[in-house]
Amino acid sequence: MLPRSPASLHLRSLQWARTFSSSSSPSPSAAAAGADGKIVASVVFERLPVVIPKINPVVYAFQEFSFRWRQQYRRKYPDDVLGKAEARGKGDYQIDYVPAPRITEADKANDRKSLQRALDNKLYFLLYGKTFGAPDGKPIWHFPEKVYENEDTLRLCAESALKSVLGGLGNTYFVGNAPMAHMEAEQTGDSSVPSLKRFFFKSQVIGTRKLDIGKCEDHVWVTKDELLEYFPEHKALFDKMIIHIR
Repeated sequence: MLPRSPASLHLRSLQWARTFSSSSSPSPSAAAAGADGKIVASVVFERLPVVIPKINPVVYAFQEFSFRWRQQYRRKYPDDVLGKAEARGKGDYQIDYVPAPRITEADKANDRKSLQRALDNKLYFLLYGKTFGAPDGKPIWHFPEKVYENEDTLRLCAESALKSVLGGLGNTYFVGNAPMAHMEAEQTGDSSVPSLKRFFFKSQVIGTRKLDIGKCEDHVWVTKDELLEYFPEHKALFDKMIIHIR
């Protein structure tokens, strides 16, 4: 066994010298950001697709072509072998399978308050009401959000924002501890909008088809394309932030 050189031992000691803080106080970076303007934790609350999206016509055509091409070179078995395979497992039972409709009553009525719409798509939750940073304090459409105060972490602040609307977090799942994106709004000389830094956290609906929404003037569940209609001034940001591959 070769002896370790002093240089390698010194390098190993430097690698293990790193420590992690267990303090629950806000980080210095968050405190510095708070000195320049308010910090807002916003929640992108989504419902995942309930049914498999319809296959793209181009993909369907390719799969049909691939199947027919493979059929040319498939192994052919004798008829007596195929007959035995078809008879295997047959009984007196019969299953009548009727698929549920993909288009619901909420789709027909364009009821954006219902979770039972656009089943093959993701839905995003928006609120209508007064929020921090709204021009002249007027009600606007926004994600559930809360100004950071003295919470241990920004995620706890985001959880508090969503809990204040839903009344609980029993049917929610926060994806990760870090924000998925952030947006800065600087105050101009003649603007009533204060400067702020908004951090977006992702959360998902789990285990339910209906949520009791409170503490807001109005709410909607919208697809990504519909969501961009509510934020025309931030369309470029949200189009990059919310990645939805169908």
